[in-house]
Amino acid sequence: MPAKVYIGLGVTYHDPAIAIVDDSGRVLFAEATERCLQYKRGLNCPPDPSSHVLDWLARHCDPAAEWVIAFNWRRRRPWYEPVSRWLGHFSPKGLIAPGYRDFSTFLEKYKLFHMLACQSASLPLGGVNLVRRVSERYPGVKLRFRHFDHHLCHAAVACGSSPFEQAACLVIDSFGERGSLGAYRYEGGRLSTIHVPKGIASLGFFYMLLTELCGFDWLSGEEWKVMGLAAYGRLNQEIHDLMRAMLWVEGLEVRQDTGAIRQGVERLRRLGCGPGDPPEKAADLAFTGQHYFSTLVRKLCIALHGVCRSEHLVLGGGCALNSACNGQLSAATPFSRLHVPPAPADDGTALGAAWLAWRRDHPEKAWPAGQLTPYLGSGIDFPRLKALVRHGGLRVSRHPDDLARVVATALARGKLVGWMRGRAEFGPRALGNRSILADPRDPAMKDRINAQVKFREPFRPFAPAILDRCGGEYFHDYQFSPYMERALRFKSGPAKRVPAVVHVDGSGRVQSVRRDWNPAFYDLLEAFHELTGVPVLLNTSLNRMGRPIVQSVEDAVALFMTSGLDLLVIEDHVFTKAPL
Repeated sequence: MPAKVYIGLGVTYHDPAIAIVDDSGRVLFAEATERCLQYKRGLNCPPDPSSHVLDWLARHCDPAAEWVIAFNWRRRRPWYEPVSRWLGHFSPKGLIAPGYRDFSTFLEKYKLFHMLACQSASLPLGGVNLVRRVSERYPGVKLRFRHFDHHLCHAAVACGSSPFEQAACLVIDSFGERGSLGAYRYEGGRLSTIHVPKGIASLGFFYMLLTELCGFDWLSGEEWKVMGLAAYGRLNQEIHDLMRAMLWVEGLEVRQDTGAIRQGVERLRRLGCGPGDPPEKAADLAFTGQHYFSTLVRKLCIALHGVCRSEHLVLGGGCALNSACNGQLSAATPFSRLHVPPAPADDGTALGAAWLAWRRDHPEKAWPAGQLTPYLGSGIDFPRLKALVRHGGLRVSRHPDDLARVVATALARGKLVGWMRGRAEFGPRALGNRSILADPRDPAMKDRINAQVKFREPFRPFAPAILDRCGGEYFHDYQFSPYMERALRFKSGPAKRVPAVVHVDGSGRVQSVRRDWNPAFYDLLEAFHELTGVPVLLNTSLNRMGRPIVQSVEDAVALFMTSGLDLLVIEDHVFTKAPL
């Protein structure tokens, strides 16, 4: 049989993405479309933009192979989508029809129908650009098309990226074809369904509402802000009681009371943020909502363990980005180890679909061994780097042999560093290849970066990247956490050494760094450790608020020249605005 290449397309209306897997199951490329477009979340954009898809295919796909195009949603849509379209619910006029501000879940109907309309429009267009380009450039390539269940795609990328041979898997997001979550058993490279509830009750919808009530915009992906703000609040019993009446968990089912939702939302709005209010007004609401969300997730995990008695828990779906909740699960559930993939949200389902297609053709093969590297995106464009060196007008020096020492010394002197090396990370978090780095020992560093580089709210925290061997010295309940997917509690003594990465509640969203995963970033941490005695760096994404992580050399330079960054490192070149 001819070799095959598997191209996964995440065709959700938000966070579209593409992934390419070879005939052995190895991931060749994976990237969210927001990166190349530099448009946060890539709302209503195809995963295969015509301006970029041909380059990706040329780099990673063998034209002598058969190409399998895999989609992250089923071809056959749920009955309510065509019915809603026929009734006119998806039209602009339909969205303002009387009664559309009523609640059938935690979103008003017009928001829910807008979401469904966007999703319905995105599905038939996914892959159109790819097929047209392939027909022009590679007319002899044979194409096949496959569609997979959305939550199964979430489960596939979550389990396939894990270090576990067997695990219980829980997928939690806003919605799939039938409901908002799914429970699965993973063993021997195979996924089997334990339970997929039906219905509109959704923890994802609940957190969307919470985001709105706190004055933020979930459509722009601002759920992160709720987690940051929550640490400044405390439990409000009135809010907690309202939430308990709206939503609860029974076994592996999420239940809701629409009457309680309609009444409770109006009361919660009075306790949240209105136009012009400072976000801090909603701190108690954010804390209580985050607390209740985490309680429900723990209950689901405990119920899953009762059915699938594994020591290993794998989480997928957009709700698995809640690092504050994730950090509690190993201690608060019967599971001893947790894995969350680098891209648990809908961008990751592109890889899940590609892997499911590969698995269908290779049922006898073991899943590719080992935990997935996140460095799967686009690399540095060296001709453009060369042009920057020649024509950019910046001070530049090259350090092929002593880069770690030079940059660590600058960091120890309080310099802010943009760090861009190798291939970009797949997923929403910078993990040492597209990062802003700083000295965590300076207590003023958080405010400085928020005000001068990220241009974002002062309550937003920054993450600690730490040498893995030192993790247990700094954190309670430490486990290897390569994707910055969980917030852990700092131990009191070590926390005093790194105040810039300790959130107000004493936590930090940790990234474990090992040399075999990222040699250059590891060497930089080692050099900083040797200079300062601290094995930690402040690590945040190389972007400003509201923008995706930088993609090109030009993106990085634009951020460098319009922010308070002191150094920009691209590969082994160090660009500066002033002498070191």
